[in-house]
Amino acid sequence: MNEVVIKTTQLARSYQTYRKEAGLFAAMKGLFSKTVETKHALLPIDLEITKGQVVGLVGSNGAGKTTLLKLLSGLIFPSTGTATVLGYTPWDRPNAFLKQISLLLGQKNQLWWDIPASDSFHLLIAIYDLDKTATLKRVDDLAARLDCQHVLKVPLRRLSLGERMKMELIGCLLHNPKILFLDEPTIGLDVVAQTNIRKFILEELKGSDVTIILTSHYMDDIALLADRLLLMSHGAIAYDGTVDHFMSLTPSTKRLVADFTMPLHEELTISPKLTIPMGALSFDHSLSSAELFDALKILTSQTPIRDLKIEEPDFEDVIRLFLEKESSLHKARNNR
Repeated sequence: MNEVVIKTTQLARSYQTYRKEAGLFAAMKGLFSKTVETKHALLPIDLEITKGQVVGLVGSNGAGKTTLLKLLSGLIFPSTGTATVLGYTPWDRPNAFLKQISLLLGQKNQLWWDIPASDSFHLLIAIYDLDKTATLKRVDDLAARLDCQHVLKVPLRRLSLGERMKMELIGCLLHNPKILFLDEPTIGLDVVAQTNIRKFILEELKGSDVTIILTSHYMDDIALLADRLLLMSHGAIAYDGTVDHFMSLTPSTKRLVADFTMPLHEELTISPKLTIPMGALSFDHSLSSAELFDALKILTSQTPIRDLKIEEPDFEDVIRLFLEKESSLHKARNNR
């Protein structure tokens, strides 16, 4: 039986904020009385993740992905519920736990900004009490695989975003963590840098005993790397399974792509929920069979078409349609 390394029971996180009304009178009133609002960043979640799995966390902004990641890595406390990671309660943050995990935040530097990455790695060797000779050999090996040996001695602030991310990834792997939390590791990177990071994770980490929890807005990251897909919507897990199974559950849709010979002179309504803005030069949308027929009839009769294609929807299209549906259901429930 596969070893469970992460387990949560009714794990949830809420925040309290103060609502501030606009205007001077409201500001004065707020000095004496405040309206407290509770935001449920993460609804109660029961989850088990086994050793060696690569789990892709996907959802819109504010869906709860980063909150879950921070809870499991021990950066924040839960409001309710429990969690164990490698047998530890993560927010207790014992050293024995911290030495077995690593967290990479794509939008935050964790290495020191004004010194070369090689100097930061020496500091990490001391912090984690690692064998110096073996770890420096590991640095050279990882740098060779990521093709970044030439920037090891350059101050971090002088590196490109892609080079910095490679340094951050090496720093995360120095102590051979058992669990790797990756929050948007390819955000802001160009296509070449994204491909290099994905290739490294695929070839060097996937299939090993390292458990990876990955969040990303780039669906190529998830489709290529994840064994398991967790789709989050409004703080809850809306889907838990494989990418292939998720694609099989999706209603049949087609992607309609049209290029116009000139900008549209006026807004064009395709359906009550879908319009093409004035000035548009193209149309690209996933539609059901019924919607596709109506859209084709409208486009061919009312627009100057240069090129028209009907394609199978890709993974990103299917994710977007699923999340849009979940968002609509959430609004409907709240309006009852």
